[in-house]
Amino acid sequence: MTHTADTSTAGPDAPVEHLDVVVVGAGLSGIGAGYRLQTECPERSYAILEARQSMGGTWDLFRYPGVRSDSDMFTLGYPFKPWRAAKVLADGRSILSYIEETAAQFGIDRRIRYGTKVVGADWSTKTARWTLTVQRTGADGGVTLTTLTCDFLYCCAGYYDYGQGHAPEFAGIDAFEGTVVHPQFWPEELDYTGKRVVVIGSGATAVTLVPSMAASAAHVIMLQRSPTWIGSLPSRDRLADAIRAVLPAGAAHRMVRTKNILFAIGLYQFCRRSPKAARRLLTGMNKRIVQDDRLVEEHLTPTYDPWDQRLCAVPDADLFKTLRTGAAAIVTDHIDRFVPEGIRLRSGRVLEADVVVTATGLRLLAFGGIAPHVDGEPVQLNQQFVWRGAMMTGVPNFAMCIGYTNASWTLRADLSSRLVCKVLNHMRDHNYAAVEPRPTTTLNERPLLDLASGYVRRAIDAFPRQGDRGPWKVPQNYLLDAATTLRTNLHKTLTPTPAEAVRRPGDVRV
Repeated sequence: MTHTADTSTAGPDAPVEHLDVVVVGAGLSGIGAGYRLQTECPERSYAILEARQSMGGTWDLFRYPGVRSDSDMFTLGYPFKPWRAAKVLADGRSILSYIEETAAQFGIDRRIRYGTKVVGADWSTKTARWTLTVQRTGADGGVTLTTLTCDFLYCCAGYYDYGQGHAPEFAGIDAFEGTVVHPQFWPEELDYTGKRVVVIGSGATAVTLVPSMAASAAHVIMLQRSPTWIGSLPSRDRLADAIRAVLPAGAAHRMVRTKNILFAIGLYQFCRRSPKAARRLLTGMNKRIVQDDRLVEEHLTPTYDPWDQRLCAVPDADLFKTLRTGAAAIVTDHIDRFVPEGIRLRSGRVLEADVVVTATGLRLLAFGGIAPHVDGEPVQLNQQFVWRGAMMTGVPNFAMCIGYTNASWTLRADLSSRLVCKVLNHMRDHNYAAVEPRPTTTLNERPLLDLASGYVRRAIDAFPRQGDRGPWKVPQNYLLDAATTLRTNLHKTLTPTPAEAVRRPGDVRV
């Protein structure tokens, strides 16, 4: 293990702190990475750098009404930490508590440095180390820049831009006399009780907001340009409850997790291979719940096939039940402009509103905004290929954590963290200072995220690519990944740099 003492308050001539591994982000992925590092690579020193002042990532950032997961918690949760709550489609606060409890239970919380943002990352081929420029924000709001080094950089910051969401320009918005809010920055003081609300959007955030706000608002309208595929799932899993009643927590968690993985993969494959049958299934289910065939046909039946974009899940059909009661409605049209009393549509209709929620989507941001450099030169991310969904060509000793688009994020995230540990142990066992994935043949490039969703199309060109075969292809299939990721031949696809080939002045061995 190699490290120097923390020198964040030391003078400019003090030695720079060094860590074996730096994890960026203390969200669901970062906490999982910390667990894997300290259990599978216990000799490695590591720290988790979190730009915000609290852990939880997405589940701490989003505070809008009803915020929840649309993935079940047996697969979104960690395989090493059983989910014990009743609801399997959990609310944001419960998920955050689960993350915090996990971090405290395993001592991972002591490795987190809050208010610490990586603003620069430069790999040195000569020393086989990363030099990180870190911006630290104190409790008083003061900002300082410091430097630290590490042997391996693992980015667990996801791919969403926490600083800003997608915000289209709407003509006349300044003339609107009501309140406009974006779900990503929900004001705690907002009171919409008894008010008319328009939610712009039809994705996961919108379908969560509408039934939640309708409980106290005068009326809620979900304004969409086009429909989204939406399916209902029970918020409680009765079979899971029965299994948990007779088996120990760990065994029950593994069994239910396996059941849910198989169901999710089966549903996805059914939708992709039999799109016409999937359309009939979803529309038929929704018509039975909503009890209004015309509403389903006009507002809940997209032109694209299921899973061309991510399928939205609603717990206990709450959105459909709210539509059936009349507390909310869906309008499918395009916005012409905002007017003082609300929103005028291209059809000429005016939707009167006191509150407008712009649930218009998220922005993607590669590596939490970190722009990696190698020997001072910026890496052109869109010219690189991803290996095993985790490491990247052109950048040694670097890994990213990106979850599935068609299943729970944590399934892929945990595999990536275990792969990183396998790579680190491989380097230790063979005395390598660095490794870098390099293809041996020409690859045909494909987008890293294979979805037609608008938020993906807007930013995917700024991300590295996936290939068309082997370890360079991201299959979006957990069973296939689970069978191959940790069995990969590291000698075959990782190009090493022996430790004796580099020079690292100033190390202190302990």
